[in-house]
Formats: sequence, structure tokens, C-alpha cells
Amino acid sequence: MLGVIQTCFKETTLPELPEVEVVRRGLEATIVGRRLQRVIVRAPRLRFPLASDLDLSMAGTRLVGVSRRSKYLLLDFASQSAADDRAGTLLVHLGMSGTLRFEPAAPPPGRHDHVDLVFEHGTLRFRDPRRFGAVLWHPAHDGPIAEHPLFARLGVEPLSAAFDGDALYAATRGRKVSIKQFLLAGTGVVGVGNIYASESLFRSGIRPSVAAGRISRERCQRLAEAIRATLSESIAHGGTTLRDFFGSDGQGGYFQNECLVYGREGEPCRNCAAPIRMIRQQQRATFYCPNCQR
Repeated sequence: MLGVIQTCFKETTLPELPEVEVVRRGLEATIVGRRLQRVIVRAPRLRFPLASDLDLSMAGTRLVGVSRRSKYLLLDFASQSAADDRAGTLLVHLGMSGTLRFEPAAPPPGRHDHVDLVFEHGTLRFRDPRRFGAVLWHPAHDGPIAEHPLFARLGVEPLSAAFDGDALYAATRGRKVSIKQFLLAGTGVVGVGNIYASESLFRSGIRPSVAAGRISRERCQRLAEAIRATLSESIAHGGTTLRDFFGSDGQGGYFQNECLVYGREGEPCRNCAAPIRMIRQQQRATFYCPNCQR
């Protein structure tokens, strides 16, 4: 598999919604219900400064759920007794190179292992060579996590019942930016990263450079369906591993082997045999078929 990954288009890619969802599901199946014994912080600053009292705020609580908002993992902790009001949510963003891996018997930490959540019978370790990730504690008494400032401008979740062609059509009205850039912005719909935007636009027959506001309701419906299908298929394949992404069990994803256009510049389209083209949109590579996408 490594040889296949190395032959793919080499571009720095962030873990997107499917990759984060794969991690979420792995953690949910592995550590929900466990008691947190202590928190070890080795790096005082990642994307944001880490709270100096993280261990005091969290140690002794129990992990009761793992959810996701866009590309943020939300680890919900509850207090052990009525007399203990320590409860809240740990927000984790993997950044460009972060991993969140559960180790039943954690090895000695390396230079990029920045945060350990030490549970009963195992350690959840956050590793991030580039330090663009984030680990933030949101106490329950600060209000609902849905109202956190980081979520204020996020769009609808693409795998939720709220996302469909009508929602996408409404969000794109009056938008002059290209549909590819609209999808990447995350204000209309979240989690459709660079790979998945190229793949979804190909599946729906829409050229990436078309202005978002010019796409008809019917084509928005096709695009919404393509987005849901593409993301769901990637999750089923364990996400996409081009360089840094690995799930909570240390395994890479396989969706890169299913890509129809991404990373295939010059190769024949699997629908019409025309050469796949690549263009740059705001310094991001976009792949498309000039015949199938209008």
C-alpha cells in the first residue's frame, strides 16, 4: 500500500471530515466510559496556548461521549459525583499533521508527542509534528459547546438531514466565488476538503471554476448528493492517507485508491477517456475532466 500512496499527487492535505470521523468512531468504540487519571502536557502552545491547569480541570472525570463538529473532535467528560462540578468538552483539531492515537501500553513519548490523556488501561496521545493542531478545554459552565466561538461561522454538516440540494442552492445564491472555493470555505457546508471537492464536482458534472451563484437548483441537488456519497465512501474506506493521516488505531485509509480525478492529471477520464486536467485555485490543486464537467 505504501508504494501506491507514494505515487499519488504530492500535496499537503489536512485531515478532513472523513478522516476526523474515522478517528471519532475509533475512539467511541475504544475508550468511551473510561476514567481519566491524569493529563500530561509537553508543549505549552500548539495553534492556541494550552491551559496550564488542564490536568487539574480534567483528571478524575469520565469520558462519556465522542462527537464531531466539522473537523473538530469533541470529547465530552462528566464528573464522577454530584459534589464534583468538573465537566466539559475537550476540543481537538488535528491540524495538518496531527494524530490522536490510543495506546493500551504507550511507548516513551517522542519529540512530537505533545499531550497524553492517561486513562485506565491506556493512553490517548496527541502527536503533531507541525503544531498546527489544537487542544482546548471548554468547561460545561461556560455554556453549550455548540455556541463556542470556533463554531460561529461554520456551515451545515453534509451528512446531516439538514443538508440537501435546497440548502446548497440557498447558500450559493449571489456568490461570485467559484463553486470549488465555496465548498472549501466551510461557511455553506463544512468538511468538504480539497480532495472531496474535486471528486464531488466530477461526480455531479460541474466544472470547479463555475461561479457558485450560477449553479441551478437541479445541479445543486446533484452536487449535494455527490458530496454525501463521496464523504460516506471515504469514511467506509477509512479516509484518505496521502502523507500524515492515520486513524486512532494507527491504520491508514484507502480512499486515495478510489479517486476518479484527484491526483490523476494527464490520465484518462474513467468516463470518457479525455486527459484529466489540473488547475490551481487559490494555491490549491483542482482536478477535473474538461469533457464531463461543464
